[in-house]
Amino acid sequence: MKVKICGITNLEDALNAINAGADALGFVFYEKSPRYIEPFTARAIVEKLPPFVQTIGLFVNESNAFINQVCVNAKMQSAQIIDDDVYTDFKTLNSRYIKVLRAKSKEDIINVKDEYILVDAFVDGFGGEGKRLALEWFKDVDCSRMILAGGLNDTNLKELSGFGFYGVDVSSGVEASKGKKDKLKMINFVKAVNEI
Repeated sequence: MKVKICGITNLEDALNAINAGADALGFVFYEKSPRYIEPFTARAIVEKLPPFVQTIGLFVNESNAFINQVCVNAKMQSAQIIDDDVYTDFKTLNSRYIKVLRAKSKEDIINVKDEYILVDAFVDGFGGEGKRLALEWFKDVDCSRMILAGGLNDTNLKELSGFGFYGVDVSSGVEASKGKKDKLKMINFVKAVNEI
């Protein structure tokens, strides 16, 4: 199972996440988030990363022009897009992308088309609130293209056994405080994923 650690705001956390075994790092380009990072600050971090690590920019209800420009400025390889207000024309994005489904019910998950998608719990804000999804919603659903987010930590990951998720996305579950990661929590999280 792939691991993305989101809400990276500094080089130390980025390197600790990679050393813990993360496959991808997420950078939040949503200004209202406590984990927001300025694109050129993110770029400075990305330029110091070792090879084979995916960099993913998180966007909330943004235009294509904004997403495309930030991905260039920050050297993001992919965009993770919350598009509740239908701002984004996915056909004309320049970068690879993954859509975020903020699920309110099992029906939202059942209606997912055959594509890779990140599934998070619906909250009034956007991400990093640690709200968990009901795992029973995923019963009898093909989860092989789904990345699960929301309320995950090293103590509850074993509950995902048997669902076959493609990956997991964590932010608040490996933090010391909002925007600052905890090295040991990241190590324990990745270790717990590998034991599923």
